[in-house]
Amino acid sequence: MERIAGRFARSEPRRRVGKFVRGLLADLPRKNCWTIAEWAGEATPDGMQHLLERAKWDADAVRDDLREYVVDRLGTEQAVLVVDETGDVKKGNAAVGVQRQYGGTAGRIENSQVAVYLVHATPRGHAAVDRELYLPRAWTDDPERCRRAGLEPDEVRFATKTQLAAAMLERFWAGGHTAGWVTGDEVYGGNPALLSMIATHGRGYVMAVSCRTELHTPVGKFRVDVLMRMVPRRGWQQLSAGAGAKGPRCYDWAAVDLIPTHSAGTCQLLIRRNRTTGEVAYYRCFSARPVPLPALVRVAGTRWRVEETFQAGKGLAGLDEHQVRRHTPWLRWVTLAMLAHAFLAVIRADEHREHPPAGLIPLTCNEIQRLFALPAAYPNDQRDHRLRWSLWRRRHQARARDCHYRRREATT
Repeated sequence: MERIAGRFARSEPRRRVGKFVRGLLADLPRKNCWTIAEWAGEATPDGMQHLLERAKWDADAVRDDLREYVVDRLGTEQAVLVVDETGDVKKGNAAVGVQRQYGGTAGRIENSQVAVYLVHATPRGHAAVDRELYLPRAWTDDPERCRRAGLEPDEVRFATKTQLAAAMLERFWAGGHTAGWVTGDEVYGGNPALLSMIATHGRGYVMAVSCRTELHTPVGKFRVDVLMRMVPRRGWQQLSAGAGAKGPRCYDWAAVDLIPTHSAGTCQLLIRRNRTTGEVAYYRCFSARPVPLPALVRVAGTRWRVEETFQAGKGLAGLDEHQVRRHTPWLRWVTLAMLAHAFLAVIRADEHREHPPAGLIPLTCNEIQRLFALPAAYPNDQRDHRLRWSLWRRRHQARARDCHYRRREATT
């Protein structure tokens, strides 16, 4: 909290924001201003609501502090930026940005609120460092609706999800941070303007594309699924996309050279094939200089960190539990939830520097949140009981992990 304390000129919101973040990490069945205020021992939820709605502080400045914190504590030379969106199902149509639209969380068209996030991922850990709320045209074309949601109509312009992603990437690099790679799903891989912007900054990308995508090769223009069938048997390599819960995530991989579409650099099509199911995925790749296949595979495998970030942010820090309608409270809630999750990710990374005792898995964000949520006034015998359960879980998970790894090795 020391990093963001200077963003609050008055002592009351400075103290309250610390309670709010701890409340987001508390063991509460639901997290909103009422439950967090009650947990924090306040007489009413008015103070927490004031913190989100009317208190004088800049959520974007706190976001910048959060980004510095994550890069300082988790950053390595292997950093990858992941762009993706997530939707939160909502009732009614008054909450800012809400309309019937596809949301990945629900897996279908629902009344939802969609936001685009930028996740910073390294071998040490991963956390969201930026966010932008997606405003559909039904909102940007309705000045009065925007005004009711706390938006100035003159300052609101429609922006696609890829344009929001580009703005967040520009902010990250303008802050002086280095991350050599960007990855994302088909929404972002299918946008030439975003890919050109990344290449112009001298960064590489490994972006998923659909099977219908047509790309130019030295021998002609083909759909990527046609190119996959043209790869000879010796052109495939079995490589791991990173460690999963049940061992290395091994797939068959192949790379096909493409005609460069940017001024300088190397363009390739990366193909991933699952030996068991036959499922195939395609990635459009660019790098300023030639890189080996394992480097592209590592970046492609990092894309899944964004799903883990969303799961942990929502499950542990209340990222999706905001019950606010206006834009400023939404920005503030989401920023503080990102900060709470980043705290867990950094503690986990620091703990992983040291090897855990024999027979235990390293502490996970879930386990850290359970321990952090223990009230200070908890009776000692109950605290010891919770700690014993923590050790039992880590021991059981270590045995399960070893069993899965041995089974995976036996079948490969």
